[in-house]
Amino acid sequence: MNVTHYGHACVLIELGDKPIRVLIDPGSYSRDFEDLRDLDLILFTHAHPDHLDTNRLPALLEHNPAARIVHGHSAADALADYSARTHLTHPGDTVRLAGIEIAVTGGEHACVHPDLPGSDNNGYLIAGAVFHPGDAFDPPPAAVDTLLLPAGGPWMKVGEGVDYLRAVAPRIAIPIHQAGLAEVHQRMHHHLLGSLAPEGTEVIVLEHAVARTL
Repeated sequence: MNVTHYGHACVLIELGDKPIRVLIDPGSYSRDFEDLRDLDLILFTHAHPDHLDTNRLPALLEHNPAARIVHGHSAADALADYSARTHLTHPGDTVRLAGIEIAVTGGEHACVHPDLPGSDNNGYLIAGAVFHPGDAFDPPPAAVDTLLLPAGGPWMKVGEGVDYLRAVAPRIAIPIHQAGLAEVHQRMHHHLLGSLAPEGTEVIVLEHAVARTL
């Protein structure tokens, strides 16, 4: 499996010898995903712009005409022009697309403040191995090998990230969702996640847009 982080919540997963290419959350805070080709699946955890960039999405989909799109109900309007390629999913669903199984979990975006409107949020367990929780700390539906771990955001504090990492206890954790943090705070949060990780978990900070084999 190869994993490439394009910043913030956007991650490319490549599975198998003839890789199935799964792109998750190409949003407005991410970069350098625009020229990707031969994508099989594009997953959106929810419709917030930092996870779904409607300005760059049309070109991405034009360059990947065979890619299927998986999303929750809040993203349906943004993806309406591509309805023939989309799969609306809800927490508890399991779908099989492009030869891999995707289990959907979650339900609600973590609360930023009670006076702000809420949002849905899907977490995705991909091929039983990689879990992207979106903007929430919901438990995965099964034990996971690799956790894409939110490191910062207005809906969380780093201590909650540590507790979540300890609860999931993956073999590997890759910090994501860090673009809203100053660089010095990114380094601090990554250090805290690594130093407070449970025994048996390795926290790996990926270099931007560089594939890592796991």
